[in-house]
Formats: sequence, structure tokens, C-alpha cells
Amino acid sequence: MKTVAPWTRFYSSSCCLCCHVRTGTILLGVWYLIINAVVLLILLSALADPDQYHFSSSELGGDFEFMDDANMCIAIAISLLMILICAMATYGAYKQRAAWIIPFFCYQIFDFALNTLVAVTVLVYPNSIQEYIRQLPPNFPYRDDIMSVNPTCLVLIILLFISIILTFKGYLISCVWNCYRYINGRNSSDVLVYVTSNDTTEIA
Repeated sequence: MKTVAPWTRFYSSSCCLCCHVRTGTILLGVWYLIINAVVLLILLSALADPDQYHFSSSELGGDFEFMDDANMCIAIAISLLMILICAMATYGAYKQRAAWIIPFFCYQIFDFALNTLVAVTVLVYPNSIQEYIRQLPPNFPYRDDIMSVNPTCLVLIILLFISIILTFKGYLISCVWNCYRYINGRNSSDVLVYVTSNDTTEIA
């Protein structure tokens, strides 16, 4: 009779492309790491040359700048934090240290909650989409084409798009969670095996 390991009974140890959840988590961490590194480079270049990324009020159709120095510094700090979190997740999955994956998993939950909130807002206040589009600059790409779409169809398209994103993000969350549980179960099993192999009982 085949024995099933306790850490594989209640969840899957494989993800998309038939790779292991550890491999999937490492690839996901590296992918997020690259994206945030690119964003950080763009922000640093914008901070070094503000005139290149500042737009006039006439270009934006408002009385504000695209991003001031304070918001730029906050964005850079968030990018650095995200790079640290992604690096921790990648290292934790590679070295099989479950605690290092928790910050990245919490970020995924937070991001999923924000996207869900956007979907609920679109569903409850469908007119907010039209108001948001009207506030876009006149030279925004495809602004007039989007405004000409039927409001109901536009809401359905946006909800469908958000639903696809939420499904994909939920799957990624499950992969990271399965990796966390796998590593936790693997480490617990290794400890039990070590204790059992070194346990000696003397019978009088």
C-alpha cells in the first residue's frame, strides 16, 4: 500500500506548466523582482531628470502636476520595499524557509483585496467609470472611443477583465500558499525523522 506524505494530502504540490510549487514561487518572486526593479529604475531616472516626467496642467487638463517630489520619494520607497519582499520570497522558496514567504503572501492578499474592491465599486457605482473617463486628459489614447461605448457594455467588459485578473491572482496566491505549506510540512517531517532516528529506548 502506497503511503501518502502528510504534507501532500490536503493541497497540490504542482502548479501551472507541471512544475513544483517551489519552482513556481521562485519564478513568481523573480518576475515580481524584475518588474519592481524596472519601476525603481524609471522612478530614479525621473527623480534625476524631473523635467522629463513633469507635465503641464494644459497637457493633463487639470491644475496639478503628474507627480511631485514627495510622491516620487514615496513611490521609490514602496518599490524598494517590494524588491525586499520579493527577494525574501525567492530566497525562502529556494532555501525552504517558510517564514520568509509570509510577507509576499500578505502582499498578494492585500493586492487581491484591492482588486476586489475595485470590482465591487464598478458593480455598485457603474456611473463612476464614465466620470473617471471624462476626467482623463483630452489627448488620452482612445478616450473618445471608450466614451462612445454603451455604458452597460463598458461595465460588463471591465468586470470581465477584472474577473480574469482576480482569477489569475487567486491562482498565484494558491501556488504561494501551497509552497508555504509544503515547506512547512517538509521541515516538520524532517524534524520528526531526525528525532525518531536518534530516539533510543532501553527496556529493563
